[in-house]
Amino acid sequence: MPGYPQYGYPQGGYTVPPPIVPLAPNGMPLAGFGDRFVAYLIDWAVTLGVAILLLIPTVIGMIAYFATVSESDLNNSNPFVAIGPVLLIELGYVLLVGAWVYVYHVEMFNRTGITWGKRTMKLQILRLNDPATPVDRGVLAKRWAVQYLVGVVVPFWTYINGLWQLWDKPYQQCLHDKAAGTIVVKAG
Repeated sequence: MPGYPQYGYPQGGYTVPPPIVPLAPNGMPLAGFGDRFVAYLIDWAVTLGVAILLLIPTVIGMIAYFATVSESDLNNSNPFVAIGPVLLIELGYVLLVGAWVYVYHVEMFNRTGITWGKRTMKLQILRLNDPATPVDRGVLAKRWAVQYLVGVVVPFWTYINGLWQLWDKPYQQCLHDKAAGTIVVKAG
C-alpha cells in the first residue's frame, strides 16, 4: 500500500553493511570455526578408522597370548609375569597409532599439501609471517606436537587449543597455530 513502510526492508536508502570477514595478511579470508571443526572431525574419523584397523591384530595378539598363559601364571605373586606382555602389546599399539597420526598430519601433509579434512573444507595452512613460503615439515611437526603431544600431558588441552580461535584476534589462531606461526585460510 502506498504511504506505508514495508517491514523487513531498509527504509530511506539505508543499506545493511556486508559482514566483516577477517583476512589473512595476504588478503585471503581466514577459516571460520565451523569449517575448521568439520575438517578436524573428518581428519579425526580417518585417523580413528586406521586406529581401529590396527586394534584388530592387537586384540588378536592379546587373545592368543592369554590362550597360552596357564592359571598358575595368572595367580603368580608377580603380576608382571602374566600381564607384562599384554602391557607391551598395548604400548606397541599406542606407539603405532601415535606414529600413524604423525604420518597423517605431518608427512602426508608435507607430500600432498593437505589432509583429507582440509581438502574437503577447502582449507589451507599458511605461514603467518610469509604466506608465500610453503609450510615445511618442521612447522608441521611443531603444530602436531603442540596439538597432540601436549594433550597427553595437559587435561582438557584439546578443548582449550581448539576453542582458542574463537577469541584470538586478529588471525583466529589455535594454540598450535601460534606455536608454529601458522594461520588457516579458506582457499576455495
